[in-house]
Amino acid sequence: MSKAKHVPYVPVDRKMTEFSYMAVFLGLIMSIVLGAANAYLGLKAGITIAATYPAAVIGMALLRFKKGTILEENLARTAGSIGESIAAGAIFTLPAFVIAKAWPQFDVEHGYLKSTALMLVGGVLGVLFVSLVRRVMVEDDDLPFPESVAAAEIHKAGQSASQAAKFLFINMLTGAGVYMLGVMKLFEPDANFSFRIGELGRSVIKLGSDQRALNVGGVTMAAAPSISPAYIGVGYIIGPRLAALNFSGGVLAWGFLIPALIYFLGEDLRKFLPAGAGDGNWQGLAASVWRYIVRPMAVGGMLVGAANTLWKMRKNLSAGIGRAITELKSGGDEPLADRTEQYMSSKSVFALIGLTFLAMIAVYYYFANVLWVAIVAAVVMLVTGFFFATVSGSLTGMIGSSNNPVSGLTLSTLLIAALLMVSLGVGGASGVAVVLAVAAVGCVSAAVAGELLQDFKVGYILGGTPKTIQLVELVSVVVSSLVMFFPLMALHQANIKQGGIGFGDPALPAPQSGLMALIAEGIVGGDMAWPLVIMGVFMGLGMIMMQVKSPMLVSVGMYLPFATTFAIFVGGVFRWISDSLAAKKGHNEAQKARSENIGILIASGMIAGEGLMGLVVAGFALLEWKLPEFMQHPSYFVGLGVLALMAVNLVMTPIKNAGHPDEPAPPSAMM
Repeated sequence: MSKAKHVPYVPVDRKMTEFSYMAVFLGLIMSIVLGAANAYLGLKAGITIAATYPAAVIGMALLRFKKGTILEENLARTAGSIGESIAAGAIFTLPAFVIAKAWPQFDVEHGYLKSTALMLVGGVLGVLFVSLVRRVMVEDDDLPFPESVAAAEIHKAGQSASQAAKFLFINMLTGAGVYMLGVMKLFEPDANFSFRIGELGRSVIKLGSDQRALNVGGVTMAAAPSISPAYIGVGYIIGPRLAALNFSGGVLAWGFLIPALIYFLGEDLRKFLPAGAGDGNWQGLAASVWRYIVRPMAVGGMLVGAANTLWKMRKNLSAGIGRAITELKSGGDEPLADRTEQYMSSKSVFALIGLTFLAMIAVYYYFANVLWVAIVAAVVMLVTGFFFATVSGSLTGMIGSSNNPVSGLTLSTLLIAALLMVSLGVGGASGVAVVLAVAAVGCVSAAVAGELLQDFKVGYILGGTPKTIQLVELVSVVVSSLVMFFPLMALHQANIKQGGIGFGDPALPAPQSGLMALIAEGIVGGDMAWPLVIMGVFMGLGMIMMQVKSPMLVSVGMYLPFATTFAIFVGGVFRWISDSLAAKKGHNEAQKARSENIGILIASGMIAGEGLMGLVVAGFALLEWKLPEFMQHPSYFVGLGVLALMAVNLVMTPIKNAGHPDEPAPPSAMM
C-alpha cells in the first residue's frame, strides 16, 4: 500500500462536473464502434487493440466543443473502452460453439439470446468482482499500471499546451508513424530466425518475406523483437525487472522447450499435434509445437501462478472483502465527503452478485437441461470467476490490458469446468456446450475486470469518483453485450457467402476459439493431453520454490508470442540504460523525477499512437481498402534502424531535459 497520501490531479475539494449525459452517450457510441472493430481484428488475427487510447483522444476532441471537464472526458473514455473487453471475451469463446458444432447455426434466431446472455452475465460479474477489491489493487505500489498512466497523461496533457503535452503528443505522432510505416512495408516489423541444432556452422536465417525453408531435421526457431512502439513503451513504463521476468518465459519456451522437442523428436512431433498442424516448413512446425504443447504447459504454470498471486495478496484481499462484508452488516456505507472515496455500496454489490448468480443458473440450465448441473456450473463460475478476475486485474496492473493473457485465463477456467463436468458424468455435445458456456462467462468477466481496474487507476490518478465509474461501466457492459453479437454474425455469414465455412475458415480463423473448442472436446471426450498441463503445474511450483518474484508473469511470457515479450524486454532495457546514465551523471532526486516523468510521457505517447493507428488499420481492413506499400520485400534491418532511433529518443531525451539540480521535483507520473 502507498506510504504517502495520494494527491489526485483534480483536488478532492474542487467541485467539477464529472457525470453528464453527453459524456455517457459519447462513451457508449465509442464502446460499440471500437468493440466491433476489435471483434473483426480478433477473429482475423487473434489480437485486439486497446480501446482506451482512441476513446481518450476522441472523447477529448468532441467534449472540448461543449467545454467538457477532464473528469467528463475520463468518464467518456471509461465507457468507450469497455466494448473492446466485451469483444475480446466474445471472440475468444463464442465461435468455439460453432467450431465444436455445439451450435449448428450462428444467426439471430439460434444465437443472439444465448450469446448476449453469456456476455451480459460475464460482463456484469467482472464489474462486480473488481468492485470488491478495487481499493486494495489500485493503491498497490507494486503494480505500475503502465497503460493507466499513459491514459491519464493523455487527459492531463490535453488540459494545457505545456511542455508535458508537447512530449506526449509528439510521441503519439511518432508511435503512429512508426506503426504505419511498418504496416505499409517500409520496413519489416517482425523477423523469424531458424537455426539448425547441432550444426550451428550451417545455420540458416529467415528474415521478413524471405521464405528460404529448411528441409532437414533438428531445427529451432526464434523471433526478433517486434518493432512496435506500443510494446517498447509498455516495457519502458513497467521497467527492467518486470520486463525481464516476462521475457524469461519466452526464453524458456523458445530457447529450451521448443528446440529440445524438435531436436529429439523431429518429424515424429506431428504425431502429437492435431491433423494438419505443423504441415509445411519448420517455422510452421515450431509454431504448432508452441501452440499445442508449450501453451498448455504455460496454462498449467498460470494456474499455479494465479494461486500464488492470490496467496501473496491474501491479507489485502481479505481486508478488502472483510470491509465490504462489515459494511453490508452495518446496513450500508458511511457518507464520505471525499468524492475519490465514494464507491458503490457493498450492499448493492453483493445484491447484484446474487441476482447475477441466479441468472447464471438459468443460463446454464438452458445448456445442460439439468438443474443441479446448472447450479454446480454456476458455483464453479462464481468461485473461479472471482479468482481469475482478480488475477486479470493484477496482470493489467503489471503489463497493461493490451498484453493481458485473457485467453490463457479462460483456458484455465475451461480446464476446471471441464474436469468438474466430466466427474459429474456430463458428456457429449451438451457437456461441451456447458464447458464452453462456463469458459465464455469467465472470459468476458476476466477481460472486463482487467479493463475496469485499469479505468479505476486512471480515475484514481485524475481524481474521479469510483462510484460513478462503476455505474457507467455497468451501463456500457449492458449496451455492448446487447449489440456485440451482430458484428460477429455479420463476419461469420459473410465468410459463408464467399464460399468459406465461417468461424474456423482460413479467412476467419478465430484462433483462440479454435483452441477452446479443441480442448473442450478433448477433455469431455477423454482425449486431453493432461501431462502437459501437469508439467506446467510442477514447473510453476518449481519457480515458487526457487523464489521467482512472479511465476505468473514467467508463465505469461511462455504464453505470449516471443516477439511481443522480446519487444517489452527491449523497452525495459531502454529504461535501465536511461536510469543508469542519470545515476552516472550524478542527477539528484529532482532531476531523476523530471527525467522519469518525461520518459513516461514519451512511452505513453508511443503506446497511444500505435493504439490509434491500429484502429485505423482495422477500419481499412473492414472496408477492404488496401493501404499503399513501399516495397514488396521489406527488410527487418531497416526496422532495427527505426528501433535504434526509438532507443535514442527514450534514453537521451529524458536525460537532456532533466533540468537544473536546484529546480523542484515535479509530481510523479507513476501515481
